[in-house]
Amino acid sequence: MNTLFAISAALLYALAAAVLIGKFVHQDGPNKKLGLSLASVGVIAHIAYLTNAIMGAPGQDMSVTNVLSLVSWIITVSMLLFARAIPNLILLPVVFSFASFSVLVSKFIPVSYIVHIELQPGLVIHISLSLFAYCTLVIAFLYALQMSYITYRLKEKGAALLHSSLPPLMLVEGILFKLLLAGTTLLTVSLLSGFLFLDDMFSKAYAHKTALSIAALVVFVILLAGQKIKGWRGKQVIVLTIVGVILLSLAYFGSKLVRELIL
Repeated sequence: MNTLFAISAALLYALAAAVLIGKFVHQDGPNKKLGLSLASVGVIAHIAYLTNAIMGAPGQDMSVTNVLSLVSWIITVSMLLFARAIPNLILLPVVFSFASFSVLVSKFIPVSYIVHIELQPGLVIHISLSLFAYCTLVIAFLYALQMSYITYRLKEKGAALLHSSLPPLMLVEGILFKLLLAGTTLLTVSLLSGFLFLDDMFSKAYAHKTALSIAALVVFVILLAGQKIKGWRGKQVIVLTIVGVILLSLAYFGSKLVRELIL
């Protein structure tokens, strides 16, 4: 049954991505409502699969592939919830495609990393905050890419952009900074919770993760300060957002990837 949930979720996400890509490629392509409906059913199948994959054994299987799939689920749900209020249509095919890929990787790459977070309430808080911080900043990264693409279109085609399906640049920029502020706040709180509830933040096994997370936090703080004080926009914001997310991705997944899939 769990295999059925995984394959169903991956297929529904892929179909949703294809539907929304068709909307851009063909003038009379399938509608947004169909794409969002397919993805909505996909997230139900996805969480049904994840619940069993993570909670099916004694303890919790927090393998790198399961965590990656969980991150993709949180991002997908967030993007769907705000699809009507926030301009993200151009981003959804990317999000759905990644979610489809992550489900298949989680199902068909056999790795396992059992933990017992129910025995450590502080760890539950730290992991939850870390996941939401990372997901928020990854969504900010997607909006930074969207802002970069809109800027490119404005330079290349000028007024022709006014008749496209892309949202206004200033609107996307405003959403980006709100996401960066929320994500940076969550990242700060997650690091503080780690120092508060955990005893080994700078142990040999976790020192690199802590250092990279702090480095990412410094990058995002510099970005927000630069925007507030010096009015940074455009290229500086996009580059620093990408650098921060890369550092955070290395912190969250780098060591797990090496430990669980390579070694």
